[in-house]
Amino acid sequence: MSTGILTGRKLGLVLCEACRLLSRPIDIDEPGHCPRCGNELSLRRKNAIQRTWALILAAAICYIPANILPVLNTITTVSTDDDTIIDGVILLYKTGSWPLALIVLIASVVIPLAKLFALSYLLLSVQHRTAVGRHERVRLYRLVEIVGRWSMLDVFVDTFTVALIQLQPLMSVKPGPGVIFFAAVVVLTMIAAQTFDPRLIWDAGEDKEGPDD
Repeated sequence: MSTGILTGRKLGLVLCEACRLLSRPIDIDEPGHCPRCGNELSLRRKNAIQRTWALILAAAICYIPANILPVLNTITTVSTDDDTIIDGVILLYKTGSWPLALIVLIASVVIPLAKLFALSYLLLSVQHRTAVGRHERVRLYRLVEIVGRWSMLDVFVDTFTVALIQLQPLMSVKPGPGVIFFAAVVVLTMIAAQTFDPRLIWDAGEDKEGPDD
């Protein structure tokens, strides 16, 4: 059992979020500016929880039309087809491209949803000042940041498809409204991950006792 964890705030240290310099200001409550790059220092990001929740809720709202509305509109001389993300996954699977279908499914459906759940879990644990599993939650946050850059895969695939398949007047492919909502989900979750302050995870250890990982 531990009686709390030793944090940078307890040691009087502040991390610059611009150049990553760890400094010891004269007044920990008013840290001033970074001695190396001049960036304004802060113990915690202002309103990080409220801003992250707002971005997550907005992303969750956009997630529904992103998967319901078509992302591609294929126009031929005899028909017009509207395909959602799931339609594209099914088509890839039926044509034998199951590895690509799996990649699109994970990148376009699973990862955005997993990011929403992961960030919500981190926020709830911070708000409830959960002192257990801090290291695991920090690793989870870092994982969310890493996988976030791959979430635009489906948008890139649609963009390349639209650029390549333009055989007018025989066939043309145009992006559907679902692409806009999907891009919004990706951007909102990426901003939410940047808005969240992982230092809040360690604050629970300053005034709660419990096993530390």
